[in-house]
Amino acid sequence: MITLEEADRIGECLRSLAFCEEIIVVDSGSADATCRIAESLGARVLVRAFDGYRSQKDFAVQQALHDWVLCLDADERVDQALRASILAARDGGFAGAAGYRFNRLSDYFGRFLRHGNAYPDRVLRLFDRRRGGWRGSRQIHEAASVDGPVRTLAGHLLHFPYRSLEQQLAKTQRYALMMAQHEFARGKRASWAKLVVSPAWRFWRGYVFRLGFLDGWRGLVYAYVRANYVRQKAIMLWLLQHGQPVRDP
Repeated sequence: MITLEEADRIGECLRSLAFCEEIIVVDSGSADATCRIAESLGARVLVRAFDGYRSQKDFAVQQALHDWVLCLDADERVDQALRASILAARDGGFAGAAGYRFNRLSDYFGRFLRHGNAYPDRVLRLFDRRRGGWRGSRQIHEAASVDGPVRTLAGHLLHFPYRSLEQQLAKTQRYALMMAQHEFARGKRASWAKLVVSPAWRFWRGYVFRLGFLDGWRGLVYAYVRANYVRQKAIMLWLLQHGQPVRDP
């Protein structure tokens, strides 16, 4: 895993990985107790200047002693069912698969979201690094990929992504800027439809068509914030293509 200032969350994450033969933490220079906690729980800690989410994770994978790797963020935990599924796959020699995906279940203000755009959030995190990994050029919303069959495991990767609404809003704005810059560099351009229709569609798709309303007020807030992320990204892309500033100089 890669970390920065995760002293309040990394302990629970690492304890959920006690079944792993090796744990590697690549830290970007935390000033809190992240590294000390990780080392106390048996992790091998490496410090490396951050140069992008994808490249940082790829570096971590390359440091592993084994070919099969499980990649987590510090705000994630393996639940008991997923742990059993992973161990069963390992005991079977990971036969017939180059990688495994599983559902991620996200906590939102004290309750897990089980509907809408938040669930099921299937992620490929267990794979044979000889057949894939964190590839490509995109450094934000990065995803692992493999050459070969991908199987699905039972159980959940528990996700605790936000400490507060303020943190979520700041994080989504930062990600919106990074995605807008990435898309602009690839030649993509915003349109009136992206500015007006896309945010509305993101809200209605998650809140209504994917039953986000069943998560109560949490589902409503989550749908609004995610729609706003789409709106922010479109606005920033629009400004970039018109030569306007999107961040302080």
